[in-house]
Amino acid sequence: MDWTRKKLYSQYDKWSADYLLALQAQAAQSDFRPTYHIAPTSGLLNDPNGFSFFNNQWHLFYQSFPFGPVHGLKSWVHLVSDDLVAWHNLGTILNADTAYDSHGAYSGSAMVIEDRLFLMYTGNVRDKDWVRHPFQNGAYLDTDNHLTKLSLPLIKQPVHVTDHFRDPQILKKDDTYYALLGAQDANTKQGKISIFASKDLTSWNDLGYLNFTQQNIGYMIECPNLVTVNEKPVLIFCPQGLDKNIINSDNIYPNTYLIGDNCQLKNGEFHSNHNIELLDHGFDIYASQAFNAPDGNAYLVSWLGLPEIAYPTDSENWAHCMSVVKKLTIRNNKLYQEPVAAFKNYRKCHAELHGMLNEHQQIVITENATLSYELEISFLQNQQGTLSLLSSSNSKGLRLNFSTSNNAYFEIDRKDCGIPFATAYGTKRRVALEDNAPLKLHILIDHSTCEVFVNGGEFVFSQRIFPNDDDLQILLASESEVIYNGDWWKISNMTH
Repeated sequence: MDWTRKKLYSQYDKWSADYLLALQAQAAQSDFRPTYHIAPTSGLLNDPNGFSFFNNQWHLFYQSFPFGPVHGLKSWVHLVSDDLVAWHNLGTILNADTAYDSHGAYSGSAMVIEDRLFLMYTGNVRDKDWVRHPFQNGAYLDTDNHLTKLSLPLIKQPVHVTDHFRDPQILKKDDTYYALLGAQDANTKQGKISIFASKDLTSWNDLGYLNFTQQNIGYMIECPNLVTVNEKPVLIFCPQGLDKNIINSDNIYPNTYLIGDNCQLKNGEFHSNHNIELLDHGFDIYASQAFNAPDGNAYLVSWLGLPEIAYPTDSENWAHCMSVVKKLTIRNNKLYQEPVAAFKNYRKCHAELHGMLNEHQQIVITENATLSYELEISFLQNQQGTLSLLSSSNSKGLRLNFSTSNNAYFEIDRKDCGIPFATAYGTKRRVALEDNAPLKLHILIDHSTCEVFVNGGEFVFSQRIFPNDDDLQILLASESEVIYNGDWWKISNMTH
């Protein structure tokens, strides 16, 4: 399709119902459609929004353009869950249909206020000269999942920021509501986090920028999130144009976090004696959203995709999915991420095997092969080798290279896994590990997604992969004499 501006920003009722049904059928029949990851029914999915617990259910929304794998007129799709694993799609709920969101209902967050869920989001508006005017808007969701928008915007664009002013996180400290927003300073063109405060959710005061680093953090910050993890404030955000001397990431844009020592939003201060770190070391994580739940835990979910990257399913007219939901903890001054406990309830066809190498120094698993499984595998110290997933006689697959001796490391190489894409940003991602220590991997494979949790979530590698139908083999191999020393691995097929 020729995606003209007019086509991209046409109202939804201008599209043919038959066309939308055809797109939905095409997405449903895709070999790359995941089984237990959230994916769009058609078109494009991007940022997670409004992650919350309300009316005895978990709620999650995502950015949607249902008519193609492109960024057009955005709406919010609403999902609910009883366990943070299986999600039920309730359809589009927040449309671009007012003067303050005419060109897109962009990202935002949610908070329970009395018996309703309050949504705060960015309304994208373009004037006749195509100049952007961002508005921070509000809406209420009642217990019947009926949405009512506020008639006027909550916050307009301040003079000291450019039109890159979006992605509000609504939160409350003591008797004051705060909104954190991604922003670009008008004078320096540097990325900032803006703070606004309100006593009544109607009148908002500009408190300036959050002081959390003295470093130049790039030209824009998107999707700021402040959560408390093990009684410490944690700032999660997406800096664009970040210098590699601050974060050495090969991704087009990184997703990062900073553990704080204390945070005083009313004074605009976030104090930290730690470094900014990568939230995810894989190829495709962005726009993560976290919140503090009533059960006392902090949970996080991410867009498993990146802006400005072409993906193989674009040719099938759908794009992207979500990560699984992860529980956050802090250990040894690091942010750990692990799949929520309810995940184990969806395991089936469980198999446990002990390592026995053949004459080629290989272990090969093809029995009960599937493209949707969970794998746990551990390696003892002083071992090295390659675990290949999604391989076949014609494909080397997704290679997980490792060493647990001196100069220990873990590396993912997707160069020879199915359909190549985004190769301009490299095909390998690596982290250094503790020398001479065991290695434990928890791996989630779901058709076109792979999430790897290293050593209990100390490092996470999340990526899209697009294997061939017969790329079902799991291969453990090494050039050394012995790499696998009778430790264990478990394989479970997954289903909803």
